[in-house]
Amino acid sequence: MPDFSQGLYGRLRQHAGAEWQHYVNHPFLQQLASSTLPHAAFRRYLTQDYLFLIHFARAYGLLVSKLHTLPEMRAASTSLNTLLSELPLHVSYCQQWGLSETDMANEPEAPETLNYTRYVLDIGHSGDALDLLAALLPCVAGYAEIGLGLLQNTQTLWEGNPWASWIRNYGNAEYLSGVGATLTLLERVGQQRGAGGRFNSLAEIFTTATRLEANFWQMGLNAASET
Repeated sequence: MPDFSQGLYGRLRQHAGAEWQHYVNHPFLQQLASSTLPHAAFRRYLTQDYLFLIHFARAYGLLVSKLHTLPEMRAASTSLNTLLSELPLHVSYCQQWGLSETDMANEPEAPETLNYTRYVLDIGHSGDALDLLAALLPCVAGYAEIGLGLLQNTQTLWEGNPWASWIRNYGNAEYLSGVGATLTLLERVGQQRGAGGRFNSLAEIFTTATRLEANFWQMGLNAASET
C-alpha cells in the first residue's frame, strides 16, 4: 500500500495544507460515504469524469514523450495503458446510471473540467516531466488516498449505498500498485531534475491542481441545486 506521507509527494501534499484537506474531505465525498449524495450530483460527476479521463490520457501520453529512459517511459506507458483500458469499465459503470458513452461524449465540458484538464496539459507543454508529474499526482495519488480513507472509515455506509462499488474500486491491488509505481517515478525524476531547488514552483503546480480537483467535486454538488 502506498505511503502518502513520504518523499517528494509527501512534502508536496503537506505543503498544500488546507487546500489538500478540503479536497480529500470534500462534502461531495462525505455525502457519498453516507449515501446522502443527490443522484444528480453523481451523474454530473460521472459524465464530466469521462471527459476528464480522455484529456488525462492525453497528458500521460505527453509525459511519455518527456521522459528520457526506457524504464521511465515504460512506467508512464503502463499507467497510460491502464487508464485507457479502464475507460470501457467506466463506461460500463455509467450505463448502470443510464449514461451511454455517446451521451457522455456529446456532453459539453463543464468550466471546471476545462479549467483542470487544460491547466494540466498547459503545464505539460510548457514544463518538463517533473512539472507534469506534479500536476498529475493530486489526481493519481489523491484518489487512492480518498478511496482508502473511505474504505477504512467506520462511518462509511455500505448496505444500500449506491456508490459502494465505486468506493471499493480504490482498494484494488492492481490499481494501488500502479499508484505506487507513479510515486516511485516522481521520486526518480525528482532526483534527476533537481526537485529540491525547484520545490516552490512544484508546490505551486501541485496545490493549484489540488484546488482544481476540489472544484471538480463542487461541480457535482452544484448540479444537484441546478435541477
